[in-house]
Amino acid sequence: MKLSISDREKLDIADDKIFYQQPRYVHHLSASFRTRLTKLYSEYLLNHHVILDLMSSWVSHLPSNIRYKKVIGHGMNEAELGSNKRLDKFWVQNLNKTQKMPIEDSTIDVGLIVAGWQYLQYPEKVSLELSRIIKSDSLLLISFTNRAFWTKAPNIWTYSSEEKRIEYVNNVLTANGWRIEKIFNEKTNEKKLFGFYTSESDPFFSIIARNNKSNN
Repeated sequence: MKLSISDREKLDIADDKIFYQQPRYVHHLSASFRTRLTKLYSEYLLNHHVILDLMSSWVSHLPSNIRYKKVIGHGMNEAELGSNKRLDKFWVQNLNKTQKMPIEDSTIDVGLIVAGWQYLQYPEKVSLELSRIIKSDSLLLISFTNRAFWTKAPNIWTYSSEEKRIEYVNNVLTANGWRIEKIFNEKTNEKKLFGFYTSESDPFFSIIARNNKSNN
């Protein structure tokens, strides 16, 4: 798919590093969403995997009982990444300015993006770069809900419905060397009043894609 200039525009046009310069040691996703995400990771990630946690922060939502071969993190705030105990190494980069990543070809077993795709102004370039560094026939897991820093989300995300956002991610991925394997579109619930009742919480969306592009 081809994004227009308007699709890529966002309300806050100031340099992203200004917005992210102060660390935010808070959870941006509900407890029920985080639990569901960790369960998903436990189903797809294996202990021999080299994992790329792209657009990460001070938490990675990985299962606490599994140690992976290596977890490489990326984000916009060095202090947050430095506080993330699951990362073996990390780097800071604004993907809206440059999409080339400091990782060698075909060295990543699984790529993860949670609550990050909605800030990409050039997602097609990022997905193409991910197809370079993630091994052929290996996986990319993109997960999100209906939350965002709306001033930093491009119009294509802000003004789309939840279904259209799923379609948008799918279209970008399939146009850039990825095959969609599975889509999760689920409700989550939070326990209230000591578990006596529940209320609907953050919806859980996740797209599992396999690198369909030869890296040879």
